[in-house]
Amino acid sequence: MVDVSIDNTSAVFKVKGMSRFWAMKHEIRIPLNHIAGMREQPSPPMGWFDGFKLVGASFPNRFRAGTFYQNGGKVFWDARQGEKVLIVDLKDENYKKLIVEVDSPASVMRAIKEATERRQRLFKATTER
Repeated sequence: MVDVSIDNTSAVFKVKGMSRFWAMKHEIRIPLNHIAGMREQPSPPMGWFDGFKLVGASFPNRFRAGTFYQNGGKVFWDARQGEKVLIVDLKDENYKKLIVEVDSPASVMRAIKEATERRQRLFKATTER
């Protein structure tokens, strides 16, 4: 499970519990302007042939935690097979996407979207002066 918080310029994904051990990461900080898109995906594919594990742990069709290579890029996973999975597409980052389990994917998406819009309004206001 991952907790997501937002500061002035970034979304901070904090890995909780034993996943910190399995994923070998405790936090990923992504600038808001590097988030290309987000979507909820219940039960994402995590079978034997759905990516190559680089660092972390995997139990096919049950859970993934760590860095995997799939579809031409690195993907960070911290998810169990369930309905609260959020996929965050990234640009200009080390990872191509984050696939994480959160308490409420809809709430996280809304918070990131609002923070991004707030940042864009502020940037626009400062450049118009």
